[in-house]
Amino acid sequence: MLNRRWWDVAAIAVASVLVLFTLFDPPPYGPNDWGVWATAGAFLAFYFAYARAQLGNDRLAPHLVISIAFAVLVGVGASFEPSFAIVQVFVYPFIWTTAPSIRSALVSNVLIGVALAAGYAAHFGPSGIVTGLVSAAVSVGFSIALGLWITNIAVYGQERGRLLEELQAAQGQLAAMHRDAGVLEERARLAREIHDTIAQSLTGLVMVAQRTGTRLDGVDGADAASARSDLELMEQMAREALTEARGLVASLAPVEPGAGLADALARLATSFERETGVVVTVSASATGLSREHEVVLLRSAQEGLANVRKHARARHAAVTVESVDGEVVLTVSDDGVGPGAATPGASGFGLTGIRDRTALVGGSFAIEPGSAGGTVLRVGIPRADAAAGAEEEGSA
Repeated sequence: MLNRRWWDVAAIAVASVLVLFTLFDPPPYGPNDWGVWATAGAFLAFYFAYARAQLGNDRLAPHLVISIAFAVLVGVGASFEPSFAIVQVFVYPFIWTTAPSIRSALVSNVLIGVALAAGYAAHFGPSGIVTGLVSAAVSVGFSIALGLWITNIAVYGQERGRLLEELQAAQGQLAAMHRDAGVLEERARLAREIHDTIAQSLTGLVMVAQRTGTRLDGVDGADAASARSDLELMEQMAREALTEARGLVASLAPVEPGAGLADALARLATSFERETGVVVTVSASATGLSREHEVVLLRSAQEGLANVRKHARARHAAVTVESVDGEVVLTVSDDGVGPGAATPGASGFGLTGIRDRTALVGGSFAIEPGSAGGTVLRVGIPRADAAAGAEEEGSA
């Protein structure tokens, strides 16, 4: 009902019909005819100059101006010619469209009805009061009934639209949960496949190399010494590949943060310590994180510990999560050999993955030598409650 072109056509059509009604009378035209023409012109002028621009505006003041102006035009026009009441087919729907509330629409309907009755009384004298009241009561009653019906339909449609939006949002969340579940399941499958195939084969290769070396211990000669050297190299390469495979299994393990980030980190540390012998301490006390941010920190901790496994040659590592100046900061530190010239993407995808993952949620990433040696990896994620507080302060 807010298409202005249709309202324009309706206003012009109503004014044209009013003029045509007077033209059906044979000339000469009298004061009543001129009054109808002037009032119809005033109606069009007011509509195009002011009322038209208020379509879609739900403020009370413009609605009152429109209601009073239309009431005056209806009353004046009916005082010249009772058939001017036909303008109601435009006025009442327009009133309902621009009304900010049902109460204001009802008051405006009654106001226009009173103006119509007054116009009948002015045209017919005391004998027209009853006719005017009856005509006004019928038109107002019909307008109120139709207006309330259409309003209820509109409210019902808005409610259905709101429910549809909620349903679509719920479907989107459900789809995201299914995707997350699929990703976790695939990560678990890959971890199992690597553990049950590549890692087991490499373990067997290490054992075969050790057994063959033992058999060559009692053999002398240059060829035997060369064979033992090759076996040692094979064993070293197999052990390094096995370490890489186990690190990959650990990074792919689908550790769920469903019970909380602290519990997930504790399970990760226990598994890492069991596989590597590196003692890992965990301290996680921060709050104000969404599930998405918890997953980012958890994956970053996995990559950080995988880095410790591959490069640090450490005996101890620590994972901490704490709130610092509106951020939740994850720190993974160790007492190993230090990062050297490690930069994201220089020797693998681990650090690059952490950097990209944190950047997607507006976080920060840094890796640097520790003050007492070793490596310190820091990941900062904005706290959800701190961000909300900043928005409220900005709007205030």
